[in-house]
Amino acid sequence: MNATDPTAAAVSFAELGLPEALVEALNRHGIETAFPIQAATISDALAGMDVLGKARTGSGKTLGFGLPAIVRLSEGPRPEKRRPRAIVLVPTRELGMQVSDALEPYAHAMHVSLKLVAGGLSMSKQIQALERGVHLVVATPGRMADLVRNGHADLSELELIVMDEADHMADMGFMDEITEILAGVPEGGQRLLFSATLDGDVDRLVTQYMHDPVTHDVTDGDDQPATMRHVVLNVPPHAKYQIATRIAAREGRTIVFVRTKLATERIAEEMREAGVLALAIHGDRSQAERNFAISAFRAGDVPVLVATDVAARGIHVDHVDLVMQIDPPADHKDYTHRSGRTARAGEEGLVVTLVLPHQRRSTDRMLERAGVDATFRKVRGEDAESLAMVDDLTGGREPSWEPVREPRPQRPERRGRYERPGRGDRPARGGDRGGRSERRWEDRPPRKWDRDDRPRRDDRPRRDDSRADDMMATQQRMEERLARIERDLSDREAALSAREGRLAEREAQLDDRGPRRYDDRPAKGGYDKGARGKGGDKSYKKGDKPYGKKPAKGGYDSSSRKPRKPRNGR
Repeated sequence: MNATDPTAAAVSFAELGLPEALVEALNRHGIETAFPIQAATISDALAGMDVLGKARTGSGKTLGFGLPAIVRLSEGPRPEKRRPRAIVLVPTRELGMQVSDALEPYAHAMHVSLKLVAGGLSMSKQIQALERGVHLVVATPGRMADLVRNGHADLSELELIVMDEADHMADMGFMDEITEILAGVPEGGQRLLFSATLDGDVDRLVTQYMHDPVTHDVTDGDDQPATMRHVVLNVPPHAKYQIATRIAAREGRTIVFVRTKLATERIAEEMREAGVLALAIHGDRSQAERNFAISAFRAGDVPVLVATDVAARGIHVDHVDLVMQIDPPADHKDYTHRSGRTARAGEEGLVVTLVLPHQRRSTDRMLERAGVDATFRKVRGEDAESLAMVDDLTGGREPSWEPVREPRPQRPERRGRYERPGRGDRPARGGDRGGRSERRWEDRPPRKWDRDDRPRRDDRPRRDDSRADDMMATQQRMEERLARIERDLSDREAALSAREGRLAEREAQLDDRGPRRYDDRPAKGGYDKGARGKGGDKSYKKGDKPYGKKPAKGGYDSSSRKPRKPRNGR
C-alpha cells in the first residue's frame, strides 16, 4: 500500500500526534518542524502499522522511527529481565552510536531506557543492562544475534523492530543474522524498514516478514536532491593527487573516498605534508582512533577525512560541504551511498569524482544507472588555466605547503584523589577536602623548634657514669676476643709446621729405596697364574677344559634332529 507523503508544507510534531513532553524536548533542541520522511512515517508508525520508508541518508529517518518507538514504549509496561521491548538494527557500530546519541535525550524525557549493543564494546555491560531490563536496544545484527543465541536476550516480548539502512546491512553480509532475529519476533510485532533502495535482499525481507506495509517514498523517483551538484573531472595520472590536495584545501568539511586502507594512510599523510589537516579512517584503525577522527571531524577541528567505503558507512555528519572520490565507486549504489554524506537535511553539497582516462566509460555507465546529471570537465595538467577551472568548479585553492602534525586521541586527564567518574555532585570523601585549594610551601605549619635553636654539641649534657662503664666493659670483651683469635692462629701455624716436617721425612725415606723394576713386582692374589684351575683350588689349566658338544637348552640334543627334506628335488 502506497501513501502520499505530506511534503508540500512544514508540519509540526504536535500535529503528528506526539505527546507534549516529547514536543517540548524537541523544541529545547531547536527542532520544531518535521522533515518529509518524518511527517510521512510518524503518524502511521504511531498507529501500529508496518512502515516501509525509502529515503536518502541524512533525510531525518532516525527521528522518523525513533520518536514513535519511544512513545509506544513509554505507554507500555516495564521491560522484564532479558526481554527488550524494541530493537533498532543498524549496519555499523558508528551508526549505532549516532542513533543512540540522537534518541537518548528524548528517551530520557519519556522515561524510556536505552542501550547500545554492538561489537567492539563491552559485552559484560551489555549483558548487565539486559539483565536489569531495557526498553529500547540499538544493536548491530552480529552482536544481537550472539546475545540471543547465548540466552542473554529473549525476543518473545518484542513489540517493535526497526531496520535502518537495510540495503547497507544486506551488502555487508548480515542477511543471515537479520533473518534469524526477525524469525524470533512475535507474530503481532510491528516492523519498520528504512532503506535507500528497495531491491534485491531488501525486497525479500519486505515480502517475507512485513505485513501489508505502508510505503513512503520521499525521493520523488530521484535518489539525488536538487541541492547536490555533481562534477566529474577527467585528470591525467601524474596530476591526480596534486589536484585532489588542491580541492581538499578548500574551506569547509570534506570527505575523501578511496578504495584501499593503505591509500587512506598515504593520501592523508601527503595532504598533511602539503598543509591540509587530514585524518585517515579505515577498518584496521582502533575504535578509539575512529571515534576520535569522527568526533574531531564533526567538531570542525579536522576539515578533511579520508575513508574507505566500509569505514564510511557509519559516518553521519551534518554540514559536509564536499564529497571527493579519488577512486570512483564500483557501482551506482556505492555512488549513492558516498554522495549521501553531503547535502543532508536540505543543505547544499558538492560531489567531485576524479576519473582517469581509461575509467571514463565505466563511470558514464555508473552515473547513468544512478540517475545523476553530472558536469564533465577535462583537466590537462597543472597549468594555470586548468587549475583556475578546477578552482571555479570545486572551490579549491593553493595549499599552504606547511606540514601539519597528525592529531592523536589523548588519554583522559587524571582525576583528583577523591574525585571519581560518574559521581555527579556527590561530595568528596573526608568532608570538604575535595574542594580544598592548592597547598603551598609557605602555608605549611611551623615546626616545634627552629633549626637555629637546636642545642650545640658543646652545650649538650655530659653522659652519666653508668653509660661510660658499659662502654668500657664492651671494649674489654672485644680485646679478649681478639686475644683468643690470635692464640688460635698461632696454634694452627704450629700444626702446619709439624705436618710439613712429617711430609719431608717421608719423602727422604722414599728416595733411599732406589728405583723399582717391573720384574720385581709380587704376583696377584699370592698364587701362580699358570697353576689356576676350575673350582676353588684352581687346579687345571686352559687346555684341560673339556670342549665338545653341549646339550641344547631344555634337554634337547641337536645331534638327534632329523635331516632336512630337500626342496624342489634337491
